[in-house]
Amino acid sequence: MLKLTYTENGFYLERLSGSLEEWVTSRVMLALRAASSLWVESSTASFLLPADMPQLADLEKAVRQQTIDDISLSICDADFIEVTLKGNWMTSNPNGEEGVFVVNLSDRTEFFLSKLWQDSQTYASVTNE
Repeated sequence: MLKLTYTENGFYLERLSGSLEEWVTSRVMLALRAASSLWVESSTASFLLPADMPQLADLEKAVRQQTIDDISLSICDADFIEVTLKGNWMTSNPNGEEGVFVVNLSDRTEFFLSKLWQDSQTYASVTNE
């Protein structure tokens, strides 16, 4: 399972080992116990990866092997590839831009996506210095 946490300063992607259903259930139970609002809806999330990353070919191959249509890759421009995921959006403010997006993909696809995102963060911090 992949979890994308969107904040006012950007987002963070992490790979979790539990099942999507168990994670969502525990999140709902936490909101109930804390007496806080929680909206859950099917949605999509997109983010960019640099197009010149060497492992991108491995991700493209893993995406082609997916039996479900929960991920797509699109050429954005000469420098970036857009990754679009279909999953579940969870937030305490349905009109806000902060929340958590979760999706369940194949282990191989999740591994490559997580690795590429981590590498892109390192790449971005090096080029910004």
